[in-house]
Parts: sequence; structure tokens; C-alpha cells
Amino acid sequence: MSLGWRRFLPDTVVGRTLMVLLIGLILSQLAGLVLFSINRLELANRLGAAQAAERIAAIVQLVDQTPEVERGRVVHALERPGLRVGWGLAPLTGGDDKAPESVDLRRELLRRLPGRAFHAEFRPRAVPPAPGEGPEPGPGMSHGRPPATFVAVRLDDGTWLNIAVFWPHEGTLWRPRFVGPLGGGLLVVVALSVMAVRRAAKPLRRLAEAAERLGRDVAAPPLPVAGPYEVRQAALAFNRMQQRLRRFITDRTQMIAAISHDLRTPITRLKLRAEFIDDEEQRVKMLADLDEMETMIAATLAFARDDALREAHQPLDLAQLLRGLCADFGASYAGPANLMVTAGQTGLKRAFANLLDNARKYGGMARVELLCDDGQIAITIDDNGPGIPENELERVFAPFYRVESSRNRETGGTGLGLAVARSVMRAHGGDISLSNRPGGGLSALVTVPI
Repeated sequence: MSLGWRRFLPDTVVGRTLMVLLIGLILSQLAGLVLFSINRLELANRLGAAQAAERIAAIVQLVDQTPEVERGRVVHALERPGLRVGWGLAPLTGGDDKAPESVDLRRELLRRLPGRAFHAEFRPRAVPPAPGEGPEPGPGMSHGRPPATFVAVRLDDGTWLNIAVFWPHEGTLWRPRFVGPLGGGLLVVVALSVMAVRRAAKPLRRLAEAAERLGRDVAAPPLPVAGPYEVRQAALAFNRMQQRLRRFITDRTQMIAAISHDLRTPITRLKLRAEFIDDEEQRVKMLADLDEMETMIAATLAFARDDALREAHQPLDLAQLLRGLCADFGASYAGPANLMVTAGQTGLKRAFANLLDNARKYGGMARVELLCDDGQIAITIDDNGPGIPENELERVFAPFYRVESSRNRETGGTGLGLAVARSVMRAHGGDISLSNRPGGGLSALVTVPI
């Protein structure tokens, strides 16, 4: 249960790499937005405090020089949106707080109003002062209650100039002119990441394709040595492995050929000596045993050489080939009249001949059905024999392996027929599987890609 989240992960290297890149990119973008928002707010506060302090200093100097009879009219005329001014005998606020807005404003006022007594207090939800006690409410002050810093400055005559600096609400960052370039940059980075990751994963696909070719043909062309250092090292290691496999198979084939050649000479001498045996029955049995040994040696040599696997693939009519084999082995055929494929004719003919021969030996007859669907060819060969025990269905493809009941001179063979047939089909990118039919008999399913 704890690993259930893994089923949501992409299944490819490209997908997982892109997921990591995108997560990292999105997190870095979010972190950048947070830092930008914080710095933007601090900068806006400092600029707002500097502008407000400059206007307050100018207003204080102007009001301080205005006669008392004119101050009310002048104060009312000095009000602006976001700035309310009042004049009275008492300060609107008598304390200072630690809010960044108040601290920045007091710092700027100390520079512009040296020696004057003043107070500054930030109120997140400002309540307009009562009439006559300070700045009169202006448009928008009674609705929404925006944050404000209330400043009280003592004039030279002991009266107080009360000023309310209303801080504008910062606009949201999620505006088209901000999100547009950000989203566009993100899309460009994603597109470049997809291209880079797909290009980086391309050597893995080439390696997988080369391994698939090697499984079908050990003499396949080597993998190109190109790309970054790690890719070149992997290609070199793969090519060295292919060379070692090719040498191993060549050495094995040469060894078996030498043994087969050396065995034929004593077998020939034994045949000559068997001709001088007076007992007719024993002489016939001995010659039959020697013939069987020769057959096994020839089959073993052919299997080791894999001549059919190395033949060139050419266009051929698979349906016609199967119909001809069915006529030779007395089997029935069902399927299309023609089906062109590109394959090795000798190898396919040998593989299907082995399967039909087994069906005739152990099942008495054979039925062949050819189907083609979704780029895949399926050939079914059924017989009416006793079948094979379930635990033997895969083991019979091993070289020289024979089911116990078939180990006799008449039907046993060499135990290489199914091994050769599977090798041929796998060299063509297909496979062979066996299964017991519910109604009795054995069914061989051959699959080959078109």
C-alpha cells in the first residue's frame, strides 16, 4: 500500500526525467515569485514612505508659515487622494509602533523634519477621525477601511498637524502582463527540456534496438560509438560483448564440426566391420545404430552452425510455402491463398517442416491455420496426439531434450526439431509456444511480425 503512489509515475526514462525537471522548475518559479513579492512590497513601502515624508514635510512648513486665520482653509486645500490633513490642539496619535510602514515613515521624517516632535502609528484597518479632531474622511475612507499611518507633527505654536497617509492596496501579481511572459518562458523551457531529454534518451533506444538485433543475429552490425562519454563507453562495452559472443559461437561451431568430422571416420570403419558379422539380426541392428549416430551428428552440426538463421531475408509467399508443406506432410490448410512476407525461406521451411513432422509422428495428422491481424502473423498447428505433460511444454524446446515416451528409434528423433524451429522463429522476431488442446491433442502457436 505504501508503494501505491508509484503507479502514477511515468513509465519511461523521458517521462520521469521531464517530471523531475518540471517539478524543479515549478518550485524554483514559485520561490522566485515569493522573493519577488517580498522585495516588491518592501520597495513599495520605502518609496511610499519617502514620497509621503516629503509631502508631509512640505505641508508642515507651509502650514507653520500660514497665519492661524487662514490655516483651516489651507489645510483643507492641501488634501489629496490617499492623504488627509487636519489641524487641532491635540495629536491624533500619541504613540509609535514597530510596523514597517511606521518605521520607514519615521526614518524619512527625521531626515526632513529635524528637531520637531512627531508621532507615527500604523493602523491596518484605519478608522477615520471624528470631525474636528483630525483629517476629515475623504472619498473611499468610510468604505473598505484601508490601512493607514497616522502622523501627528507639533507646529511651532504648539498646535498639532494631524495627517493620515493611506497606503494603496497592492495589485495582484496574477495579471496578464505579468503571467503572460512568465507562462511563455515556462513553455519555452519545457519545450527545450523535452527536446533535450528525448535527445539524451535516444542512445538508450539505440542500445535496446541493438540488443534486440543481437538476440536475433549475433552477426548484426555493431552499435555506432558516438555521443557523450558515458554513451560511448556503453556502446564500446556492448560491441565488445557482441564480439566475444561471436567468437564463442564460432569456436563452438568449429569444435562441433571437428568432433563430427572425427566421429564419421570411426563410424565408417564400424560399418565396414559390421558387414563381416555373421549374425544377420545383430548386423542389421548395429548398422541401424550407426546410421542413427550419423543422423544425430549431422543434425547437431546443422544446429550448431545455424545456417538457416544467417540467410538473407527476401520477399516470399508464406501462404504458398505452408500449402506446399501441408501437401508434403498430408496436413490440412486453412487461411489466405497468398501472404507476402520478408523472411528467410530456408529457415521458415525447416522450422515448419519440423513442427509438421512432429504433428504427424505423434498426432497422426495435422491441421494448419494461418491468420494475420494488426501486423502480427499467427500460425496454429494442431494434432490429435496424446499431448505433452504441462511441466514439459517449455522443456521440450531445449536442445536434445525428448519426452520420455518418445525415446525410441521410430519416433524419438534427435531432440533438436523444436529447438531449431524456435531459434528460426526468434531470429525472425517471433516465437513458438505449445499448449494442450481441451479436446485432446497438442497445439503449436507460431507468431511472427509482418
